[in-house]
Amino acid sequence: MKIIVNISDARVSKDPGDELVTYSLGSCIGVAVHDPASKIGGMLHYQLPSGRMDADKANKNPLMFADTGMKFLIDKMLALGVNKKRLKIKIAGGAQVMNDAKTFQIGKRNYAAIRQILWKNGMFIDAEDIGGHNARNMSLQISDGTVQVKSQGNTKQL
Repeated sequence: MKIIVNISDARVSKDPGDELVTYSLGSCIGVAVHDPASKIGGMLHYQLPSGRMDADKANKNPLMFADTGMKFLIDKMLALGVNKKRLKIKIAGGAQVMNDAKTFQIGKRNYAAIRQILWKNGMFIDAEDIGGHNARNMSLQISDGTVQVKSQGNTKQL
C-alpha cells in the first residue's frame, strides 16, 4: 500500500507491502530510514533545521523541524524493534528553490542540520540526492529498503 508522507510529517511501517512516498522536496529534506533485518522503515519530510527557531511551532508540530522530527521518527522506529546500528539512512532534497539571492539558504541549512543530528546520534547517511534547484519526489520500499528519487522526469535509485 502506498503511504503518503506529507510536508512536516513522518510515517513508519513494518508491512513489507508498503511504500512510503513524499512529494515536492524543494528546500525541505526527506529522510528515509530502513532496518534491513527487521524490515521496518520510516520517512520524515521536514521543512526547517531546528525547533529552536520557533519553539511554539516545534511544540505544535515537531515534524516540521529536523531535530525534533528525527527524534520522533527514531523513537517510533525503536519502539517497533529496530536496531539503531543497522539503520540505513538515505536523504533527498535541500534544493535552492526560493530565489537567486540565496539569502536564507534553507536547503543548505537543512542539509547541515540533518548531518549534525545523525552524527551526534552515531548514525550516518548511506546515500543522498541533495542540492540543485529542482524539487524531488522520494519513495521507500519497506520490503527491501529501496529508495528512489524522481526529479525533472528522471528517476534514480539511492
